[in-house]
Amino acid sequence: MPADSDSQGLRRLREWMLGRGRTPYPFQDETWRAFHAGRSGLVNVPTGAGKTYAAYLGPLASLIDESMEGEFEPGIRVLYLTPLRAVSRDVEKALREPIEELGLPFRVESRTGDTPSSLRARQKKRMPEVLITTPESLSLLLTYPDARERFASLRCVIADEWHEMLGSKRGTQAELAMARLRDFAPGLRTWALSATIGNLGVAAQAAVGVNATPVQITATIDRPIELEAILPSEDGQLAWAGHMGLRMLAPVLGWLDPDKSTLLFCNTRSQAELWFQSIGDARPDWAPVMALHHGSVDRDERERIEHGIKSGDVRLVVCTSSLDLGVDFAPVERVMQIGSPKGIARLIQRAGRSGHRPGATCRIACVPTHALELVEIAAARRAIERGEIEDRETDDKPLDVLAQHLVTCALGGGFRPDELYEEVRTSYAYRNLEHDEFDWALDLVKRGGETLKAYPRYHKVIEVDGICTVPDKRIAQIHRMNVGTITSDATLAVRFVNGRTIGHIEERFIGRLRPGQKFVFGGRLLKFERIREMTAFVRPAKGKTRHTPHWAGTRLPISESLGFSVRRTIEQVREGDVSLPELEAVEPVIAAQAGISRVPGAGEMLVEITDTPEGRHLFVFPFAGRLVHIGIAAIVALRLGRLESATFTTAANDYGFEVLCEDAFPFDEHLSPELFTVDRLLEDTIESVNLGQLAKRQFREIARVAGLIVQQYPGSPRAPKQIQASAELIFDVFEEFDPDNLLMVQARREVLARQFQQTRLAATLGRIAKGPRVVVHTRQPTPLGFPLMVERIAAEMSSQSLAERVDTMRERFLEAGASKRGRPLIPRPPGHQL
Repeated sequence: MPADSDSQGLRRLREWMLGRGRTPYPFQDETWRAFHAGRSGLVNVPTGAGKTYAAYLGPLASLIDESMEGEFEPGIRVLYLTPLRAVSRDVEKALREPIEELGLPFRVESRTGDTPSSLRARQKKRMPEVLITTPESLSLLLTYPDARERFASLRCVIADEWHEMLGSKRGTQAELAMARLRDFAPGLRTWALSATIGNLGVAAQAAVGVNATPVQITATIDRPIELEAILPSEDGQLAWAGHMGLRMLAPVLGWLDPDKSTLLFCNTRSQAELWFQSIGDARPDWAPVMALHHGSVDRDERERIEHGIKSGDVRLVVCTSSLDLGVDFAPVERVMQIGSPKGIARLIQRAGRSGHRPGATCRIACVPTHALELVEIAAARRAIERGEIEDRETDDKPLDVLAQHLVTCALGGGFRPDELYEEVRTSYAYRNLEHDEFDWALDLVKRGGETLKAYPRYHKVIEVDGICTVPDKRIAQIHRMNVGTITSDATLAVRFVNGRTIGHIEERFIGRLRPGQKFVFGGRLLKFERIREMTAFVRPAKGKTRHTPHWAGTRLPISESLGFSVRRTIEQVREGDVSLPELEAVEPVIAAQAGISRVPGAGEMLVEITDTPEGRHLFVFPFAGRLVHIGIAAIVALRLGRLESATFTTAANDYGFEVLCEDAFPFDEHLSPELFTVDRLLEDTIESVNLGQLAKRQFREIARVAGLIVQQYPGSPRAPKQIQASAELIFDVFEEFDPDNLLMVQARREVLARQFQQTRLAATLGRIAKGPRVVVHTRQPTPLGFPLMVERIAAEMSSQSLAERVDTMRERFLEAGASKRGRPLIPRPPGHQL
């Protein structure tokens, strides 16, 4: 927007920026102009480029203009929605800055689970002009009877880190809340902010709702990513399997500099614990500037670490995705990624934590944890150069979130069913919601549905004269205490016997500990004492141990985009392209693969059949990700068993899957397209993976979100075992008396989508069936096949014996591939193509 057409408010803000040495970027001007025109949309620019002020200064300028035009009515004008309550203080500081420096009479406040009760009481009397909150706290605000009046003055919602919320139930919850706010405040504009998202059109539409045409604002800002691969030392070798990567400790220590602020990202909390311990053991002199940060560490400790990063007192932080987003760590100079990032967007996001300012170079060093991850690093590098990035899909009308929202709306002033149905359908996630599905969810919260109607505690919503409300005060209190869609496995607090809390660990890990047993958690060596009242009490311990908690569901599968890039990169190496350092380092592995079997091209499917003392192995390498391969392996084993009676064992990793039979099963005879057909895929998936048991676990989350089971009661939380038992009881009742219950259908659908990535699984099966499939009989497991054997036998062997076996096989592989080194890898070993 040309400066001479600025409103008075925007002119003041532009002068404020220029006075601070900041010239507005064109994308910021474009966003302000779109807001001024009454438009909604999405801003997608690199991390640290100025997205916040692009979305915020437009509505702030409008607020300034409004206050200058005459009588100003106090009340909320801007709602800033963030997925992380930990960053609310940093966001609050950034939003308050222009207001304080210009002497404007507006309040900027946060409303999260950490907000003091005194401030909440003040906000109840009068909302601030600018409010920072989370999806959970926003939904809680919508439960108050005067919610419509509170938000009637709202002019803009800004949804930060939209890529993080999109595709989760938190995003769906945010969509429903924004639809509600649009009804409360006609003319409301919504703006989403993101840095790493592929499907901009879907993301933008989800942010603004189906009744608006979103503006998509992007910018080409020079923020290069400088990616470095940390390679093993000359006398060292990478492991050929595994994901911890501690063999790379020496080169990592050589790269680290305690005088340079660095984040060391790990993909799992267990991995972070082991790396923090290993670095600390090797360099105890770094202890004063080191810290461990992940989601199970106590919140006060995480906040202390974040403050230390900003002040420069903490300069080496081993962390997980807990530091992926939000907090502005300007002092961070470098980032290290332990293991493959498993996704292009994740790598870009983490790289962006360094040099967190416009125009600065993002520096990230990637450390492979096994040999083939060198290919993943090279593939990620080239994908970034091509501008590839993963899509984020939205949830499809989850009825558990809808059921919770219905109670929220009934508390928040009540609703007329037909009117709310139309409102809900304006959200992208529920655009295809049928009226009978809405009615089913409404019946669930009114009387517990057909199955639970005999239990008064499920009679939450009462309809009188066409208006649905919640008259019972206890039901209202319980709902407010349990608002939200964040669920997790049962955890226990871990506390020193003197009372200080360290963090939280899953109950099943604690349940296996013996009194006096040592384990590592929160970067400390601890000795387990006892469990009492949902708390595990511990003491500091001496000595050493590698026993760390293993959190469920933390291993990341490779993304579809990165998997495709890996296939393409392997083909390029096969043709002799070792132009990148990591490809040169992995060349002996590819040579070994070529010497024993074949290096697959990007468009072909490599199948290996190998006999060992264990039996006959079928290895297939789609490079489609671990979750997809787990599902396909189970389906293939099921179908093979139908063709010829046999017992199979399966294994899977990100590159492929294994089907093992103790007998000499004739795999060759059955490798037809029909084995990989997508016909009857759903039925075969259900039969092959014990979907009922998996759905029972998933139903626990659904029942919690829908309000069928309650986690927090007034006075004290329920024990995890009580919650699990209640969920399983309801599941069993539904399964016996109401198997077509829509929440049961949703549980099965979510298992297929989350556990096996069903859409991607079907596409991969289709690709295998279409071919070409190249079948090679090998005399020993290959570098691609052996990690699958390790995946299967790892639980049965000690880490030491497993490592010795991996080393022995590696030497054999290198001998087999030695003759292939130093020339283009275009092998044509014996084999046949189907």
